[in-house]
Amino acid sequence: MNTLVPVGEDGWRLPRHAYIVVYDERETDLLTIYDCGAAQKPPSARLLGNLVGVRADHEIERTVTGYVVRMGEPAVLERRDDDHWLVVAE
Repeated sequence: MNTLVPVGEDGWRLPRHAYIVVYDERETDLLTIYDCGAAQKPPSARLLGNLVGVRADHEIERTVTGYVVRMGEPAVLERRDDDHWLVVAE
């Protein structure tokens, strides 16, 4: 279930208002990606791995089970290796 727009072989485009909900309750995190938090649509993607950084305009909100990354500009979610993801400005 990944409906994000692909960029290259190991990347996906994130819209300006995308949310990444990171559940870090275990060794491998669960990343749930929404196109827009206000749209109240199902997630666009669910991925396993660790979000190692965000190099684009964003805000982070800590939660009981992890954190939420709210994007402030379009970006690309890149796979760095099997278990690591990085968000970079588009």
